Amino acid sequence: MKMVSWNVNGIRACLKNGFLDFFNKVDADIFCIQETKMQEGQVEIDLPGYMQYWNSAERKGYSGTAVFTKQKPVDISYGIGMDKHDSEGRVITAEFEKFFLVNVYTPNSQKELARLDYRMEWEEDFKSYVKYLDSQKPVIICGDLNVAHKEIDLKNPKTNRKNAGFTDAEREKLTLLLSEGFTDTFRHFYPDREGAYTWWSYMFSARKNNAGWRIDYFLTSSRIIDKVKSAHIYSDIFGSDHCPVGIETEGLI
Repeated sequence: MKMVSWNVNGIRACLKNGFLDFFNKVDADIFCIQETKMQEGQVEIDLPGYMQYWNSAERKGYSGTAVFTKQKPVDISYGIGMDKHDSEGRVITAEFEKFFLVNVYTPNSQKELARLDYRMEWEEDFKSYVKYLDSQKPVIICGDLNVAHKEIDLKNPKTNRKNAGFTDAEREKLTLLLSEGFTDTFRHFYPDREGAYTWWSYMFSARKNNAGWRIDYFLTSSRIIDKVKSAHIYSDIFGSDHCPVGIETEGLI
């Protein structure tokens, strides 16, 4: 089974910049997107053979997630069951027979860490949510987690130490989540690979110079990491300031 995740930074713009070319070429069984920046009915995408599930933010042009899947889920849910978090369209959970898939767009702590306190609340509540799911069956988490976990995961760690996405507090939350029985699939296969990034600023020719951050992930319950056969960063795919990431699995359908 092939799964792909992509923060499209606005699906309407991404559709004009090659989204469908990549979507059709990669031929994923499950394709998740984040930061759709649209409300229901603002765009219709013809994806033959796929079921579509959308979760839009109440605020227009902001956040939002979607899941496109060839296999019909047992169940679909939106959000994490908490009103203080669920107005921004950040989570879709698709339950399949052997696992839960959680597509997430983690809140950004913003400039001058204006939203860091809220981000810390989110992290704790999201961890509790996925731990609850994991108590029932294995979980695959994909999406933009808005954090570079280790220094190897961004080009300039020293100058970004106190910036959103690389604060000690944010990094520690991901460490804690992984310690609860989850595995970063990319680092499982490539523990020492440098220069492997998924997001680049639009400024300072960052993508041309590969001055990026790895903030998009596939995490799995550690007890099924043996069913993950490969992990990918599609760094040659444009259309957003993020590139897609993916995994391939066996034995989950």
